[in-house]
Amino acid sequence: MVNINENFQKLQAGYLFPEIGRRRRAFEAANPDARVISMGIGDVTQPLAGAVVEAMKAAAEQMGKAETFRGYDDGGVGYDFLREAIAKNDFGSRGVEIKPDEIFVSDGAKCDTGNIQEIFGLSNVVAVTDPVYPVYVDTNVMAGRTGGAAENGRYDGIVYLACTEENGFVAEPPNDKVDIIYLCFPNNPTGAVAKKEQLAGWVAYAKENKAVILFDAAYEAFISDPAIPHSIYEIPGARDVAIEFRSYSKTAGFTGVRCAFTVVPDGLTAYTKSGDAVAVAPIWKRRQCTKFNGVSYITQSGAAAIYSDAGKRQTQEIIDIYMSNAKVIREALGKFGYTVYGGVNAPYIWLKTPDGVGSWEFFDLLLNKAHVVGTPGAGFGSAGEGYFRLTAFGTVDNVAEALDRISKI
Repeated sequence: MVNINENFQKLQAGYLFPEIGRRRRAFEAANPDARVISMGIGDVTQPLAGAVVEAMKAAAEQMGKAETFRGYDDGGVGYDFLREAIAKNDFGSRGVEIKPDEIFVSDGAKCDTGNIQEIFGLSNVVAVTDPVYPVYVDTNVMAGRTGGAAENGRYDGIVYLACTEENGFVAEPPNDKVDIIYLCFPNNPTGAVAKKEQLAGWVAYAKENKAVILFDAAYEAFISDPAIPHSIYEIPGARDVAIEFRSYSKTAGFTGVRCAFTVVPDGLTAYTKSGDAVAVAPIWKRRQCTKFNGVSYITQSGAAAIYSDAGKRQTQEIIDIYMSNAKVIREALGKFGYTVYGGVNAPYIWLKTPDGVGSWEFFDLLLNKAHVVGTPGAGFGSAGEGYFRLTAFGTVDNVAEALDRISKI
């Protein structure tokens, strides 16, 4: 008799975004003439930068010739030309030393943040901020690192760090000891950013407790304030305790292309049950080489083109469009009387639902009255109840129309 992994049965009814899709489809089936505008799931709308498209075309041509054909990259961790460009442009330009062989190219930060927990023992105590990107929690549930879910949706065995209006949606280290800490800045879903001194506090905590920080920096390109760090490695000592995740999905429109990378510094260690230190990077490399064959040469060529002069300029133009949307959304909602957060150094707008309306109730209100889709804050954790997330990734025209509809509710 084959047994199922019963940890999957601990999961809540459904992953957040498929549930949003289900409700939208049901509404559209009942209202075929309605034109629904999505400001919920964080997919992008601007096309790929021209420099990226040209690089991918050239790479495809190379793949059609025997003398320039490329097969597997070196162990599935990324071609040298891309890893060198990442080290120079994403880190070296900010005074951070990251070596190319500490960079692992993948097909998405969602995959990496979900898969990274596999290389750590099940006895580790995990801490997440609340609200939280669901992948961090659900993958630990699937692995068997938690108990069941309580009525408020929180899982036994996970330490939840509430992010509220009072703390600016940036949690402080807990009083108790934890082993694995998920942090995301700029934050999804709240749009909050962390100052250097706040991240320094987390690095100090991780050092004292021999913990590891899993730092999701997928939205760092949207930071415009020079005082806000783009990488946790801008904090002294972070190389010893932090793994960082980056993505091209939102910054360069790669949601349908798929390319990202994870940084695991050479000096980062975890420990055996007997207390022996073990380097983490070789373990992650072994995991990737065993389960993953790498990102295509065509895709990596496109990613490398982001770092060309033309690629940088064109990508920034795309980011500017989204951040202009964010400003318009934030200012309009404020005029409508909503309490609004985020949308300054992040593409997410986090609004407080009016008059104590529940998050899913507000979702249904927007869908039925304005034909606009957003994301209920409760879907990101119990501390997200009473809040709602909108994204700035729509087209300029759709954002304007959506706001006009919302103003009439």
